[in-house]
Amino acid sequence: MERERRVVVTGLGLLTALGLELGESWKNLIEGRSGVSAVEHFDVSKIACRIAAQVKDFQAKDHMDFKAAKRMDRFAQFAVKSSKDAVDDSRLVIDDSNSHRVGVIVGSGVGGLETLEKQHIRLLEKDGSKVSPFLIPMMIPNMAAAHVSIASGARGPVSATSTACAAGSNAIGDAFEIIKRGLADAMIAGGSEAAITPMGMSGFSNMNAMSSKNDDPEAASRPFDRDRDGFVMGEGSGIMILEELEHAVARGARIYCEMFGYGMSGEAFHITALEESGSNVARCIALCLEEGSIDKEEVDYINAHGTSTPLNDAIETAAIKRCFGKKAYGLSVSSTKSMTGHCLGASGAVEAVASVMAVNEDIIPPTINLDNPDPACDLDYTAKVKKKKKINVALSNSMGFGGHNVTLGFKKYG
Repeated sequence: MERERRVVVTGLGLLTALGLELGESWKNLIEGRSGVSAVEHFDVSKIACRIAAQVKDFQAKDHMDFKAAKRMDRFAQFAVKSSKDAVDDSRLVIDDSNSHRVGVIVGSGVGGLETLEKQHIRLLEKDGSKVSPFLIPMMIPNMAAAHVSIASGARGPVSATSTACAAGSNAIGDAFEIIKRGLADAMIAGGSEAAITPMGMSGFSNMNAMSSKNDDPEAASRPFDRDRDGFVMGEGSGIMILEELEHAVARGARIYCEMFGYGMSGEAFHITALEESGSNVARCIALCLEEGSIDKEEVDYINAHGTSTPLNDAIETAAIKRCFGKKAYGLSVSSTKSMTGHCLGASGAVEAVASVMAVNEDIIPPTINLDNPDPACDLDYTAKVKKKKKINVALSNSMGFGGHNVTLGFKKYG
């Protein structure tokens, strides 16, 4: 009988409004710092939401070839930078001897929105002949994965996911399954997004999905709080190196943790809303645990999707209670979106990296701005300050427009 291939995490890369690399972002996360500020790089005066969690001081030329960077949208630049960090962190050497056994999956919900907007303006103000010949390869959502493959030399399975706000989680889950199936020994996986643009902000704002607490940006993202009024958009990327266990051990890799499960479910309900009972999300969590043969009593921490929207937070809470029963009240839960904002297609990957760090360091990042708990949200959300706690098993939830639910599972290795 063929042995089961186990999958471990051996490298991490993280780029958010809290920092351009893993150490800085993680430090600010566990210290409870907000990355939200006023949007200043374009006119937001006619947009209801005028704040976002923006990545600042990022210059692509500092992290990659200048000519290549000019032919990438910002979302792809983020992915290349974080992927390089993750590969370096893992000390995985990719060369002709193994490149066909190393793959890439990077998700993005929106892709090159900034490029599309700028080139559309050029089309309208000038004519079609002035539209950049690089519009298409800069705009399409798979190009983050493509550029990561080119930059790293990885020639194994290369793909992209575009399941809205679950895209980064689906990318990591799909990479996990590819390694389990034996199609690769290592995968560069995660998500990247850069949709803080006039169209991106206007579209979400006109849906009444985003917060209008413009006068107090750092307090605007407040998951599970009674006074939450919508999400705050973020941007960035989260990347991890997933590796088959024996492959990692053979090369002496440092192992952060083991990945044990990947749950997926569909809502079949609404283009943007979750079904109110939370039953589909609960089923998604249960499927993740089942794949890893993890008992519900073993779970210590859930990094919630926790968007700070009135419906989502209440439904996710109901789903956790439906899945775990009385155990739900003994779980530690938190939403790192309270600090990073909602990074859309990158959010699940950013939060998966945070979950891996939580398992590795036994630290639960807080949910900041939780001043007045909503009676419908009555779990332990690690309000305001981090918690030191032994974390053997952690879950990361994601839910995307269109009804895409994903749960990723991580546990201590050993």
